[in-house]
Amino acid sequence: MLGLLLGMVQGVAAEVFTARATLVSDGDTLWVQPADGGPTRKLRLQGLDAPEICQSGGEAARAALGALVATKTLKVEVRYYDNYGRGLAKIRVGQEDVGSLMVAAGYAWSSRWRRSLGPYASEEGTARRARRGIFSATEPEQPRDFRQRHGSCYPP
Repeated sequence: MLGLLLGMVQGVAAEVFTARATLVSDGDTLWVQPADGGPTRKLRLQGLDAPEICQSGGEAARAALGALVATKTLKVEVRYYDNYGRGLAKIRVGQEDVGSLMVAAGYAWSSRWRRSLGPYASEEGTARRARRGIFSATEPEQPRDFRQRHGSCYPP
């Protein structure tokens, strides 16, 4: 019980820093170099799920994220970490929320949790109605379903 409480407390205080992207792995994962030095950090965009790199739309999502963050100063806010040790981050370029831009352009789904349509449900709805990106397909397959059927795109 104490461990659970400590984990919840650790998730409350945000770590905020500026950085530059050094590598974009896929449409929701990137490596950044903090402006104040230190090692590069692997981050996953919080609130969205982009297609796997070997899934239809995966390469386009990676290219879109790369174009959004290339050579820009990023404002990074990390509150949580996933099971792989990646910081779950809200990232801004200027005043723009990178996650919001990715979903609105049709490169990712808003993350769903139980009955919630996620933080970018409005952006996803707009992209679906406009048939942008992954939503131009008749029945786009969510990454979690793709992973269940095919496993990871990355060999162990």
